[in-house]
Amino acid sequence: MLLKIGLVFPGIVLIFWVSAICGGGASLILIPLLSWFLPASLVPFSLTLGTFASTASRIIVFRKHVNTQILLWFIPFSIPAVVLGAWLIKFMNPLYLQFGVAFFLLLNIPQLFQSEQELQKDEKPYPNYVLALVGFLCGFVSGVIGAVGLLFNRFYLRYGLSKEEIIATRAANEVYLHLIKLIVYASLDLYSETALHLGLLIALAAIVSSFSIKFILPLISNFVFRKVGYGAMVVSGFVMLFSTSSHIIEQDNLSFVLQRNEYESELAVSWRNSHFILEYDIKDGGLAIEWPVGYEDLPQDLQQYFDELKDQYDKILLEKAFKFRGVSSYEFYCYKNGVLTKMDFESILTAK
Repeated sequence: MLLKIGLVFPGIVLIFWVSAICGGGASLILIPLLSWFLPASLVPFSLTLGTFASTASRIIVFRKHVNTQILLWFIPFSIPAVVLGAWLIKFMNPLYLQFGVAFFLLLNIPQLFQSEQELQKDEKPYPNYVLALVGFLCGFVSGVIGAVGLLFNRFYLRYGLSKEEIIATRAANEVYLHLIKLIVYASLDLYSETALHLGLLIALAAIVSSFSIKFILPLISNFVFRKVGYGAMVVSGFVMLFSTSSHIIEQDNLSFVLQRNEYESELAVSWRNSHFILEYDIKDGGLAIEWPVGYEDLPQDLQQYFDELKDQYDKILLEKAFKFRGVSSYEFYCYKNGVLTKMDFESILTAK
């Protein structure tokens, strides 16, 4: 145990160095490391204790660089948003928010190819209402998915702050969130003696990292610092996109089936208990969306026609087609002895 801790400690210091430069990401690496020693339910306590020490010590080291303008507008709006986000977890699936976050992170790809002058041209202080909005969104996302990580690093990089100001202000905006989480974990007894010891170890490594990073920052130019920050967001976006996509596909039975013939192309999409088809007619260039309907959804004239047909076929499936150009219609898929007959209706009088 002591040998493992001795080997892990320098690595944790390095992780927090990288996290300070990249704008976050330490939690993603520390979680599997803590899983060596703790059950999953106790990992958040140790992790939060360490990240709280990290943000608190960064504030101490870079206290002269905290941007109070951002702080005063950020915190009052993020606190209620954290509560709202945590409450909404009961009613929404965080995976879809994570999926959206992944695309937001990938919006930083163009910044990877911009010159130093182009990056500086886009940097400017935001108005106060934008600071309030970012604070609210930061708190809300943190409440729903548990962390914001690199998501709002773009905001700090584009505000025109120096390296030291970014580290200090980001830490000041996040420290209270970690404190609230610690209080909650302690009140729910989600900790143990081992978890406390490991949390203190991470905290010590975080403090060492915070006091030593100030000697490393002068060796990194503002341009490189920003490029690393944007690069970390893009990498995180790709990782999150693939991981959440696989979970959504597995959890909600999401599937796509593409079929083509001489006259049309169809993309069938299944999601949870829903099913619809995106159809493109090659002949007239029309695009339509089709989805299953029941007998009760048919107009009265088509209900009567269905009653006439149902004894002639083994099975009849019903769909409604919404056409982007032209008149929407209903489709009957009639099966008999394994043979399909498709009927398309705008009304009975115009049956095709």
